Amino acid sequence: MTGPIAWLASSGGPVRGEVLVPGDKSVSHRAIMLAAMADGVSRIEGFLEGEDTRATAAAFAGMGVRIDTPSPSQRIVHGVGMHGLAAPRTAIDCGNAGTGMRLLAGLLAGQPFDSVLVGDESLSRRPMRRIIEPLVRMGAEIRAEAGDLPPLRIRGGCRLQGMLHAPSIASAQVKSAILLAGLHAEGITEVREAHPTRDYTERMLQAFGWPIEFGPGWARLAGGHRLAATDIVVPADFSSAAFFLVAASIVPGSELLLRSVGINPRRTGLLSILRLMGADIVETDRRGQGDDAVADLRVRHAVLRGIDVPESFVADMIDEFPILFVAAAAARGTTRIAGASELRVKESDRIAAMTQGLQALGIAVVEKPDGAVIEGGVPGPGRIESSGDHRIAMSFAVAGQIASGPVRIADCANVATSFPGFAELARGCGMNVRVAADPA
Repeated sequence: MTGPIAWLASSGGPVRGEVLVPGDKSVSHRAIMLAAMADGVSRIEGFLEGEDTRATAAAFAGMGVRIDTPSPSQRIVHGVGMHGLAAPRTAIDCGNAGTGMRLLAGLLAGQPFDSVLVGDESLSRRPMRRIIEPLVRMGAEIRAEAGDLPPLRIRGGCRLQGMLHAPSIASAQVKSAILLAGLHAEGITEVREAHPTRDYTERMLQAFGWPIEFGPGWARLAGGHRLAATDIVVPADFSSAAFFLVAASIVPGSELLLRSVGINPRRTGLLSILRLMGADIVETDRRGQGDDAVADLRVRHAVLRGIDVPESFVADMIDEFPILFVAAAAARGTTRIAGASELRVKESDRIAAMTQGLQALGIAVVEKPDGAVIEGGVPGPGRIESSGDHRIAMSFAVAGQIASGPVRIADCANVATSFPGFAELARGCGMNVRVAADPA
């Protein structure tokens, strides 16, 4: 990141054309990790060229894994096998990547060498107890600042034992950290969730040949096997596509086609919610891509209505709530969100950040401990603090497209963690988003 950056977003014309958003961040992280520990050479197409995923690739390069970049969005990973990682010479910098840090903690818990995971200012405030406690139960030794915060200091040479874990909070990152630790554990590792979360780790392990059983809300594997190199095609990231789905839904006259979007059912809760609100979104050319499904999504402007968001969809759209707040602000009537307390511990407190931002634009929002009540209206002009959170920044860039005056969004540099080139792609389909130095 190059320093303070602000965006100026304001209404322009309809959102039109065809868009291919960058590769899925969750899949990119996992593809690098498993390819690095596989036997043989894996090729990854569609790799997200974001700061988060590059940090994960750099982490494995620092542990002796050769990773070639023949062209942007491609990686060739020369795997070193399950026991071939070398001790890193310095602390592993995860940048802003909570996924990277939590999954790496699971993978490194069973290595023979010590390691330290650090992150940027935002990541250093994110709670890690939810992964530390189950990993310690498996036999890992992990120390954190104040018992909960990065840096994470992981002792090598620990003997891990498989276990059954039933987390109280639905989190794909927690589930994944435990399953990845289970690769080096003795016996069976099993995770059972009250609410199913995305199954990218399970599908990716299967693609790399690891024997694993899984279904909605559960996964089970035994340690002691090996990973076999494979080729991975990363689908377009649904979380990135979500900003364009909402923009085209709320800007009159819009019609947009989003190409090759990953539509894993554990990831696309927002699609179902937008349809409940009246959105006109049609899947076309649904097809398999690797071990998952993709489709083209055609979205046209529609009049949205407020709804009570079913809590059963929360785990399947936890990253999309900021842009859902914007859809709710543009809808007719009241939208009620509950059961989403996990939003408090993301890159920012997303409930507070979205509530305060929408209120600054004149939208009536009542903040709740686990959600919000949002009255639809017309956003006005104003200045937004993104809290250095990429999804907050992009959400208010979309809100600016229907605002009655310019919306200035401060501190947008972190968008590069997940969606480099967002502003350029947005302008290419008709959105009015300008980049300027942030004087704040």
